[in-house]
Amino acid sequence: MKIVATHNFHVPLPEPVYARLRDLAQRQHRPATQLAKQAVEYWLEEQERLAVHEEIAAYAAQQAGSAADLDEELESASLEHFDDPEICP
Repeated sequence: MKIVATHNFHVPLPEPVYARLRDLAQRQHRPATQLAKQAVEYWLEEQERLAVHEEIAAYAAQQAGSAADLDEELESASLEHFDDPEICP
């Protein structure tokens, strides 16, 4: 079993947020710290996903209209499907 180092991180929460977290933890019979850890992990994953999306969008915008923007052979092949009534009725 691999041991992973952990660190404690103190996060002051406003009373209404703390109460919601505590209530949810009680309903799920899980520690509030476990729910908070999962929420932070989820948020970090979403931020990473968003960063990748933004990088791809920036690259696409930068390459728009350039030779990297369009593969003419691939476009021609896809246009052929529009003429095929079995594929595009």
